[in-house]
Amino acid sequence: MKIIVAGFPKTGTKSMDEALTQLGYKVYGHTENLLILEKEWTKVFYEGATIEDFRKMYEDVDAVSDVPACYFWEEILWAFPDSKIIFMRRKNEDEWFNSLKNQIENFHKNFAIRLLKTTSPTQWRIEKNVASPTARLALGYVPPAIWSNNIRINEALAKKKYRAHNAHVLQNAPKDQLLIYNVSEGWEPLCAFLKVPVPNSPFPHKNVRGNISKEWLATDPLLIKMQREMYFSISAAAILLSYGIYKVVKNPPSAALSSGYTWLKDAFMNLLSKS
Repeated sequence: MKIIVAGFPKTGTKSMDEALTQLGYKVYGHTENLLILEKEWTKVFYEGATIEDFRKMYEDVDAVSDVPACYFWEEILWAFPDSKIIFMRRKNEDEWFNSLKNQIENFHKNFAIRLLKTTSPTQWRIEKNVASPTARLALGYVPPAIWSNNIRINEALAKKKYRAHNAHVLQNAPKDQLLIYNVSEGWEPLCAFLKVPVPNSPFPHKNVRGNISKEWLATDPLLIKMQREMYFSISAAAILLSYGIYKVVKNPPSAALSSGYTWLKDAFMNLLSKS
């Protein structure tokens, strides 16, 4: 481990992941932490973890960022005391919270993502074991039921968590290993801090204003895995439903259920006529 990105989500973490990747570092961001280290993070939240646990988690990784890792930046630093720390923050906490709120609402209202949460076993498990504990601990946010539109984000608590995290980093990170940075500054200060050449390409800017749902669904390895599970679940459900309808049509129920049978048969026949 060489680099710990200690900034909270919505401070430029996705852009930093891409920038570090372009500089040749192996980066574990939010997706890699959930997809590759799911069991390890489940242990952290439900059993606790030692410094040796964190060392094993990241011994073959160059850089780590985003939640849940950024919340545990200090423990990761204890495991890798020579790591450099990159700390990002927004101009003010209102700007940060509005960006966070926009992303949460954007994701929760996305039908495809809701469907994933309903049909993907991986999503169920990660949501329960890692994502929800992280949201509660780091952001003071309790995710709503999957199909509920009652999205309640505690602004006062979220801002308090943000302030406390930032203050802790600034107070406790070794000053000679710390870069206070904003992605709007581009390559120069980052590359100077890391002592690497400045690339010829423009500095990447990802997840601007939190509107990244479509891109993630198309490119994120974790979401792609969940989509495969979703397609399988939907296909299996469709086969079982079709078989059930077929059995009902072939073997009509008793007279006590005749009205329900008639409705089901008519609906099935209408569906066949439209296909």
